[in-house]
Amino acid sequence: MSEMVLMKGNEAMSEAAIKCGCRYYFGYPITPQNEIAEYMAARMPQAGGFSLQAESEIAAINMVLGASAAGARVFTSSSSPGISLKTEGISYIAGSDLPCVIANVQRGGPGLGGIQPAQSDYHQATKAMGHGDMRLIVLAPNSVQEIAEHTVLAFDLADLYRTPVMILTDGALGQMMEPVDFGKLKINKPPEKTWAAAGHSDKRPPNIINSLYLDPKDLEAAVLERYKNKYNIIDEKEVRYEEFDTEDADIVIVSYGIVSRIAKVAVNMLKDKGVKAGYFRPVTLSPFPSGRLGEIAETAKRFLVSELNMGQMTDDVRLAAGCKKPVDFFGRTGGIITTPEEIYNAAAKVLEE
Repeated sequence: MSEMVLMKGNEAMSEAAIKCGCRYYFGYPITPQNEIAEYMAARMPQAGGFSLQAESEIAAINMVLGASAAGARVFTSSSSPGISLKTEGISYIAGSDLPCVIANVQRGGPGLGGIQPAQSDYHQATKAMGHGDMRLIVLAPNSVQEIAEHTVLAFDLADLYRTPVMILTDGALGQMMEPVDFGKLKINKPPEKTWAAAGHSDKRPPNIINSLYLDPKDLEAAVLERYKNKYNIIDEKEVRYEEFDTEDADIVIVSYGIVSRIAKVAVNMLKDKGVKAGYFRPVTLSPFPSGRLGEIAETAKRFLVSELNMGQMTDDVRLAAGCKKPVDFFGRTGGIITTPEEIYNAAAKVLEE
C-alpha cells in the first residue's frame, strides 16, 4: 500500500526510524540537521517513545550508549563538528559491541565552516570515526526515498552485527523535499537482544556491557574476534553499489550521495556526445565496493571521481583500481554544489589528455 508523503530528507529519516521501532532519540541542535530533533520531539511521544535534547553532543552520544546497552533501538543525529564531538562515545559504543544509528547531515568545514552542504566528512566516517581498531557501516543515500529506506536498513544492520551504523547525508539531501513512499519500507521486527543489560532472572547470569580490558591479551582477543566475526563478514556480505555502462567505458564517473545525481546527468551528457561514459555509485562507503571497482578497472580506460570535498574518496578508488588506470578528480568545497556542466567539462578535459 502506498503511503506517499512530501517530506524533507531530515523528516523522512526521522519518520522511518520511528516506523522501524526506534523509541529513543538523543541529540543536540546544529544546522542543517535540526529538523530531525524537532520532528522527534513532536512524534516520539505520539509513538510511545522518548526524545531528549541533551546538554551537549557528548552527553547525547553517551545516552545512546546507555539506551543501546539496555536493548533499545536508539538514534542520534548531528552535523560535521557535532559528529567530531561524538567520536569518543562512538568508539565506546563500538568497543562495547552495541548497535545504534548515527546520522551525519554534513556541512562545510573545517572548524565551524559554514552551514551549506558538503561531503568533507568522508575520511572521518570511513577512516577515523573513533580511536582504536574500530569501523562503522556507512550508508550514503542519494534521495529522500533512499534516506527513509537506508534508515530502516541501518537499524537492521546495527542489530544484526551489534555495531554502530552511520547514515551519511548532507545539507542538500537533508533540506530538500521529495515524495517518499513509506509503504515501500521493508520493516522487520527488532530481534530479541539476549545480551542486553536489562535485568535478569535465574534463567541466565547478568549481562555486563563493557569496553575496558586491563589484560592486553584479553583486549587483543576481543579485537581479533570482532574482525573475524563482524567486520570481515560485513566486508563480504554488505557491499552495496549502483552502476551502469561501466564495461569497456572510456571514462567512469564515480560519486556518491547528492553528487551522484548530478554525475548521472553529466554521464548522459557525455553519452549524447558519443563518449562511452559509465556511472558508478558506492552506496556503502564502508564497506567500500573495492572488488567491483577492481573488476571495472580491467576494461574501463579511466576514472573521474567527483565529490563535494578535496578528493577524499579518490585514494579508495585508486586502491580499488589497483593503479591500473588513471584516476582523476573534480570537486567543489566550502558548501558549493557542483553542476552537471562542471563534471562534464572536467571529464571532457581529462579525455583530451
